[in-house]
Amino acid sequence: MKRILLVLLALLVLYLLVWPVPVDPVAWTPQAPPALEGDYTPNTYLADAERIDLQNGYGPEDVAVDSLGRIYGGLQDGRIVRLTPDGATAETFADTGGRPLGLAFDDAGNLIVADAFKGLLSVAPDGAITVLATEADGVPFRFTDDVDVGPDGTIYFSDASHKYDQHHYKHDIVENRANGRLLAYDPVTGATRVLMDNLYFANGVAASPDGAFVLVNETTRYRVRRYWLTGPQRGTSEIFIDNLPSFPDGISYNGAGVYWLALVSPRNPLIDKLAPNPFLRKVILRLPDFMQPAPERYAFVLGLDTGGRVVHNLQNPTGQPFAIITSVEQVGDVLYLGSLTEPALARIAAP
Repeated sequence: MKRILLVLLALLVLYLLVWPVPVDPVAWTPQAPPALEGDYTPNTYLADAERIDLQNGYGPEDVAVDSLGRIYGGLQDGRIVRLTPDGATAETFADTGGRPLGLAFDDAGNLIVADAFKGLLSVAPDGAITVLATEADGVPFRFTDDVDVGPDGTIYFSDASHKYDQHHYKHDIVENRANGRLLAYDPVTGATRVLMDNLYFANGVAASPDGAFVLVNETTRYRVRRYWLTGPQRGTSEIFIDNLPSFPDGISYNGAGVYWLALVSPRNPLIDKLAPNPFLRKVILRLPDFMQPAPERYAFVLGLDTGGRVVHNLQNPTGQPFAIITSVEQVGDVLYLGSLTEPALARIAAP
C-alpha cells in the first residue's frame, strides 16, 4: 500500500510539473501593492447599495440607462435585459447569442455592445442586432470587452486578448503577455482601426468629453492608460494611474469631471509573488479550479479626476450587499453598479 501511495504521489508531482498547458507566461515584477490607507482607506460607503434583482439570469457585467430611465444589463446567457426605472419589472430586450459585456448608447439611441464572442454590435431601439465589426488589421477579436462612444460618434472599444477568449480568461491572466488592443470604429465609414496594441488584458474604456483622449484599463498590470487622440501628444500613450490596490475593470465618465473606476477584486498576494516565475504560474493552471486563485468579495470603486488623482473612495470590505463590481455608471445623482457574478445589479447615491 505504501508503494502505491508513493507511486500516486510521484505521478501527481509529475503532472503538476510537466503536464502541457496552453500558455507561455512572461516573467515580470509588480510593484508592492499600496497600503489601504490615505486615498484607499477602507470605509463602508457601498454597504448602502440597493440590489435590483434580475429575476432570471446573472452577471450584468456592465449597466446602461436610456433616456427614459430604463436600465439595461448583459447577462451570462447572452440576453440583454431591460428593467423599468424602479427595477420592479425586467424583460428581454435582445439576445446576442454570445456574452454581452460593455454597453453604451450612441446619439441615435442604439445600444452599442461589446460582446465577448460576437464582436462589436449595435442593437436598435426595437432590439434588432447589427454586427459592426469582428476584426481589425486582419486579426479577429477574441474577447471584445468594453465600449464607449466619443463626442463625435466614434466608438472606442477593447479586445482584452487576441489570443484567449472569455472562457479562458485565466489563461491570459496567468500568461500576462500583451495580448490586448484598444480599437476605434467609425460609424460613417464602417472602418475599424487599432489605436494601441500590446496591452495587458485591455478592459474598461472611457472617452474624454472633448474627444482629446481615451482611457483604457490594463487589468493584469493594475493600471489605467491614457491614449491621446488630439494635440501635440496625439498617437502616444501614458500612465493615467498606476499600481492600483485591486484589479481594475470598467471605467466611465460622469460628465462632471470624474471617471468612475470599478475595482473587481483585491490583488492576490500569491499571483503577485509568482509573477517573476513563469514556471510556477503554469502549475496554477494544472490545479483543480477550486484550488486556483479566485476573486475576493470586496466592494471597491474609485472616482478619479481628469489628471488621474483619487477624489472618491467607495468601499465595503464585507462585499455585502453587492460585490465583484465590474462597472460603474453615473446617471444624475445615482451610481449604477454591474457585476460579473451577481444575479442582480445595484445602485447607490453618488457622493
